[in-house]
Amino acid sequence: MGRITARRPVVRLRGGHRVERPDTLVVEEPLELRVDGKALAVTMRTPGHDVELAHGFLLTEGVIASGADIAAARYCDGVDDDGANTYNVLDLTLAQGVAPPETGVERNFYTTSSCGVCGKGSLDAIRLRTKHSPAADTVVVTSETLAGLPDTLRAAQKVFDATGGLHAAALFTADGEMLVLREDVGRHNAVDKVVGWAVTNDRIPLRGMVLMVSGRASFELAQKAVMAGIPILAAVSAPSSLAVDLATESGLTVIGFLRGRSMNLYSCTDRVLVSGDSVDQ
Repeated sequence: MGRITARRPVVRLRGGHRVERPDTLVVEEPLELRVDGKALAVTMRTPGHDVELAHGFLLTEGVIASGADIAAARYCDGVDDDGANTYNVLDLTLAQGVAPPETGVERNFYTTSSCGVCGKGSLDAIRLRTKHSPAADTVVVTSETLAGLPDTLRAAQKVFDATGGLHAAALFTADGEMLVLREDVGRHNAVDKVVGWAVTNDRIPLRGMVLMVSGRASFELAQKAVMAGIPILAAVSAPSSLAVDLATESGLTVIGFLRGRSMNLYSCTDRVLVSGDSVDQ
């Protein structure tokens, strides 16, 4: 399989001193996703958990609703200059009776802030398209529990420790237990891998869960949370306006600037209980 990290020479300047030594970098390689032999999308990702990434992508794009909608996943023959398989082409076979992707799903998608959609019509389309709306989820999480999530996330980022160049996404219970963490050069890929883990473990919809991300809460990440039925999206940085609009339309709680006990609540704020308050049973 593809390596997650690679060594490259680097010249370091420290206080006027020049030091030449190898450095550890995160690997970035393309992954072509195919459905029933037809090219669907290409993403620049960190190799590893590719099957999860594919399952998560297909679910958050509305192609599948559960793991039962995928009959098989296999790597195709993609070779490098030495004739070795690069494991950079993954073909997924849909289960019998599952409709193929709609026209327009096919795209090349790279790490970008562009969501590809905008406007009220697009927000409504996503809200109506999801089979796992988080709107009715009654989960409540305390601000004290939320305050501990960034440190837990950061402590589990093993590849980030070696490279400093990866985004992370993790699923937490309302009590602050981390169920799964994935790292990737693309923030959307990290979320797709987490969602894909849930798909392959028959845990969709993700009721009562908190999705924690290491960067900002973009529209695309909010969309993925809504499609997976996740009720709470928390980020260490800012959300975008369109992410908050989608969250408000869809019943998703968005938390930004989560840094210790400081945080901003942007939508569906009743799911967050300020520590010291009581919950009505």
